[in-house]
Amino acid sequence: MSKSAILWNVGEKWNVESVDVVEPRAGEVLVKIKASGLCHSDDHYVTGDQPAALPLVGGHEGAGIVEAVGPGVTRVKPGDHVVMVFNPPCGDCHFCNAGKHNLCFMTTIGNGSIAPFNARGQQFGGVAELGTFSEYTVVNQERTIKIDDDIPFSSAALLGCAVITGWGAAVYLGEVKPGETVVVIGTGGVGINSLQGARNAGAGMIVAIDPVEFKREQAKKFGATHTAGSVAEAMELLATETKGQMADVSIISVGVGDGDMLQDASRLVGPGGRTIITSVTPAASSSVNFSLFEFTLQEKTLRGNVYGGVNVYRDIPLLLNLYRLGKLNLEDLITNTYSLDDINTGYADMHAGRNLRGVVLMD
Repeated sequence: MSKSAILWNVGEKWNVESVDVVEPRAGEVLVKIKASGLCHSDDHYVTGDQPAALPLVGGHEGAGIVEAVGPGVTRVKPGDHVVMVFNPPCGDCHFCNAGKHNLCFMTTIGNGSIAPFNARGQQFGGVAELGTFSEYTVVNQERTIKIDDDIPFSSAALLGCAVITGWGAAVYLGEVKPGETVVVIGTGGVGINSLQGARNAGAGMIVAIDPVEFKREQAKKFGATHTAGSVAEAMELLATETKGQMADVSIISVGVGDGDMLQDASRLVGPGGRTIITSVTPAASSSVNFSLFEFTLQEKTLRGNVYGGVNVYRDIPLLLNLYRLGKLNLEDLITNTYSLDDINTGYADMHAGRNLRGVVLMD
């Protein structure tokens, strides 16, 4: 028996109730969740921006302890501390062989195919085959990465999505080089880590754009050299500071994407500039607004973002090493913590701009 946060219907709040959890089968692992980040991606299921078969246990950003393993499990053993990942590479397909492990053809970033949860007479799964808004979950062994026992669960959980997605947006997808100018639009749980990525990549001027003063102040802890409350303010700042050259990279990391944002984001960068879209846009949205004339003749690049372009098996250990060296700030990402029963309060705080990242701590 496990207490879990379930979304039964679009538009409803997360409902915390008891569920039965299956025993791990071949290749599967039972994990006792200790901490789970409150990512905006889970909220997209609530609003219907991201369609999914419901019901569904929320959460895809978690860390915990392996309780039991099924037949054939070799990656982890009971007692191991683990980070959960939703897109493990197979290492064998066309995309993995091309170094695009985050686009692995064999991995399903889906919901519910394992279906380890049972409540109200229904069997169902978790977000991204994880379901970390639960005291216990069952996942495929490939979705776990062992970490050292002294790493705090609350910090480790964020490595499963927010940190690597934001970091990779700057380092791998934005290909930030030493001395370049970088602009991050939206400095919540993911965008704030794009600032860290840009700083570690050696960027010179790093501009954080956010309408919330609290987030602008926090951004300075994570690498921002300048802040702005709007794109218009940042445009003026960049024009002055770069003598009209503008930025080399812009990264869109607002809570909900909008096709109309591309015009502003692309104009923040100069000729040859790169714009990375991290924000999830509602699935029903199909229009964009920006100048193809300017985009073409200034040789600009527009690129999407799936999991930061990372290889989780390589990059999570890498980031943990940077954390130990004091070059990656994980503790200050966590603004507030919540019990599972208070998960809806956590999401209300997210919408109000009170958190960089809220984290649910399990009993």
